[in-house]
Amino acid sequence: MKVLVTGTAGFIGFYTALKLLKQGHTVVGLDSINDYYDVNLKYGRLQESGIKQSNIEYGATVQSGLYPDYSFVQLKLEDKPALDALFEQEQFDAVCNLAAQAGVRYSLENPNAYIDSNIVGFMNVLEACRHNGVKNLSYASSSSVYGLNEQMPFSTSHSVNHPVSLYAATKKSNELMAHTYAHLYGMQCTGLRFFTVYGPWGRPDMAPFIFTKAALKGDTIKVFNNGKMKRDFTYIDDIVEGVVRVIENPCKASSEWSGKQPDPSSSSAPYKIYNIGNSQPIELMTFIEAVENAAGVEIPKDFQPIQPGDVVATYADVSELESDMGYRPSTPVTEGMKRTVDWYRNFYGMA
Repeated sequence: MKVLVTGTAGFIGFYTALKLLKQGHTVVGLDSINDYYDVNLKYGRLQESGIKQSNIEYGATVQSGLYPDYSFVQLKLEDKPALDALFEQEQFDAVCNLAAQAGVRYSLENPNAYIDSNIVGFMNVLEACRHNGVKNLSYASSSSVYGLNEQMPFSTSHSVNHPVSLYAATKKSNELMAHTYAHLYGMQCTGLRFFTVYGPWGRPDMAPFIFTKAALKGDTIKVFNNGKMKRDFTYIDDIVEGVVRVIENPCKASSEWSGKQPDPSSSSAPYKIYNIGNSQPIELMTFIEAVENAAGVEIPKDFQPIQPGDVVATYADVSELESDMGYRPSTPVTEGMKRTVDWYRNFYGMA
């Protein structure tokens, strides 16, 4: 297939593009390369994909020097005319939308950025798919949508009507928007709720990266909610395996779905929601120990109260991913953090 992957200078998008290429697909990558975090890391990922920073110019397609079937374009999803032109020119078979303004805490300070990228941008993707005959759409949602829900493990059959951050609200909105397009236009729309993704090339605003950096530099880390948090930390390779299986196996309408007892995760339209998580939540202090063991040092800790927008625990029920795709994540945190720390040392010249 020819697949558009948005967010390919980002963490999950970078890996997804490479995995699709290895599977024999043609990939067009797209990213705005915004400065939400260090752009050098974004350009580093692109360089790893054969896309040279010096060749990147807004709106122009750049051919990878490493992968003949990979090209990249810097574009904002909010730029509707340019996005429409790209769709018309390329005629994609499938679209995987992983571009978004990420981060829970940042959404408290910069709410408009989330509406522009996650709502307006996603709307433009839906419309471009609709007008160019793209039926196969997968997109990133988030475990954040579970919000105030305390029923564990989090199941896609649970209600997600009580988000605690605008970021989560935009992801819930994406799911609703996708269902509308699945119902009205027969687009096969699959949403993927990711659970605390970590690994080499990870995001520097997330705990695994922050803890690794602190361990290797001797800095103190802030431990929120006094360490009494649980997270379903999921290794990047496990996430991407799930994403690619979904792209290659677009969802179908459910013949068993009933409007009298509506299941939120499926529909009479070709619409589906999956959790992708390790399904083994661990306490924050246990995770910090895994970082310390991988780095060979103890990290000084500053215990803090819980932050606005944070949830106390996440825990993915991945039974539907397993039954439909024959797959469940399995990488243990000890192994995943060892690889992450090794990458960090190498990338930042601390080997």
